[in-house]
Amino acid sequence: MKGEASLDLIYDIHNVFYSYLPGHPVLSGINLGIQQGEGLVILGANGSGKSTLLKMLCGLIHPDAGRIYAFGQELTEDALRDLQFLRDFRQKVGFVFQNSDAQLFSATVRDELAFAPLQAGLTKEDVNQRVEDTAELVGIRSLLDRAPYKLSGGEKKKVALACTLTVNPEVLFLDEPTNGLDPRTQFWLVEFLRTLQEAGKTVIMATHDLSIVEELAQRVIVFRENHTIADDGPPLQVLSKRELLLDVNLIHERSHFHVGGHR
Repeated sequence: MKGEASLDLIYDIHNVFYSYLPGHPVLSGINLGIQQGEGLVILGANGSGKSTLLKMLCGLIHPDAGRIYAFGQELTEDALRDLQFLRDFRQKVGFVFQNSDAQLFSATVRDELAFAPLQAGLTKEDVNQRVEDTAELVGIRSLLDRAPYKLSGGEKKKVALACTLTVNPEVLFLDEPTNGLDPRTQFWLVEFLRTLQEAGKTVIMATHDLSIVEELAQRVIVFRENHTIADDGPPLQVLSKRELLLDVNLIHERSHFHVGGHR
């Protein structure tokens, strides 16, 4: 039915194609359904299309062909021109970019965290409470009055994550979340994301880092380098397919990757 989809799925993706340049597709015939509360990891080599799919699910770009339904309504440029739909949608999804510098632009961390709640129309008092509560949750209260550009990479990642959480989104998207993180911050991030999943959040990650899959995924989707889906299933099942991982360029033929996270 045009404009509607099953409410059992928070995302329903039908035969989606997308190209940045004509004749060079980055998504080719993608069909996918995502249930509320899923811990979904999208695996693929660099350039396979996984990050593009995340941006599309967040409404930052739109298909050349095919349809995407989000929360029961078709997600289109026209739909996002409706201010009420736009506001509702932006409060339901949060996106953490691979490069935190692309996400941070305010003079202080406090201003960064306040931006989204202000845009959502919250009162100043409610905004201040959201900022304090989220900073406490993520462990960055000591950073609130610092300039984001002066922070370390790990601190910037925490601030970027906190910025998405201030509107309490139903779905959290993360693009290469462990990229550039030191081991201590990576461990903290994995534990924090697991806590969000246990609280009922839908957490969707795009990565080529196999080490976090078993920690965070209930479901894994694998992209081929030709921008199609190669596999979709439980993490242990997918990670046990060595030939598949070789074929999609996620491991090298001399790699000693084993299910269980050891190399």
